[in-house]
Amino acid sequence: MAKRYAGKYSPGSDPADARGTASAERPFDGKVPSRVGLRSNLLFLLPFPFLVSAFRAEPGGLALNLGAFGALMLSAWLTREGLLAEEAYEARSIARRPAIPRKIFGAATLGLGLGLAGIADGSLLHGVIFAGLGGLLHLMSFGLDPLKDKGLAAGQRFDADRAERAVREAESVLTEMATAIKRARDAQLEGRVDRFAATARKMFRTVEEDPRDLTAARRFLGVYLTGARDATLKFAELYARTRDAGARSDYVALLDDLERNFASKTETLLLDNRTDLDIEIGVLRERLERENL
Repeated sequence: MAKRYAGKYSPGSDPADARGTASAERPFDGKVPSRVGLRSNLLFLLPFPFLVSAFRAEPGGLALNLGAFGALMLSAWLTREGLLAEEAYEARSIARRPAIPRKIFGAATLGLGLGLAGIADGSLLHGVIFAGLGGLLHLMSFGLDPLKDKGLAAGQRFDADRAERAVREAESVLTEMATAIKRARDAQLEGRVDRFAATARKMFRTVEEDPRDLTAARRFLGVYLTGARDATLKFAELYARTRDAGARSDYVALLDDLERNFASKTETLLLDNRTDLDIEIGVLRERLERENL
């Protein structure tokens, strides 16, 4: 079914959509281009010549070429997932290393695939050379995975684990909201939910950077987000059937209220963190003065 795309200044737009948008952020504020681009996508094209060669070879060559195709496809997937995990790691000031070093495994499976292709060509030596060069060039191109935790002292691991679990559950709720609102078949509402999600994720990042904030933010990450998801599910089902303008206006007002409260709470958490920093600085200065430094 065709969807009408329009902005808040388009003819016939709902004034409720424009509420509070004077201070709204632009869609790409705070975002950086992803490095998961052409190079990693090209890896998915590399295996297909071996698939063609497989069906032109004898049974032994068929098996080796199919093995090369499978290993290279696995390498491409592992590499892309490793780059995504690395981006998420670098976006946070406090982060745990990826549980699985996907890029390293991607280099190994690339070497395995090229080695099988070399053996299929009739030479074990060629297979060894291709495997070694393939793995080395992969590591030179894409690098290693992050191999250590970032910004975590030994005593912070328990709190950081709790915060990570809470944020992971909250992210799944936002994903459910984004999926549910698509049933309403309204592009403006989808954008409105995306904007609320961006505001909520600011709180997530604040909690990740200082896990002590989890206690103060738990109600927002749990009760309020769950309520927003449930309201979105019910609204999307109703609006898809009735196109009720009143229900739409009420739902947008709910998102406005939630967004203001999330933004206000995030600001409070940041101010508390600043107060903690000021206290630490004051204590250090007093020590330095007492020691005549």
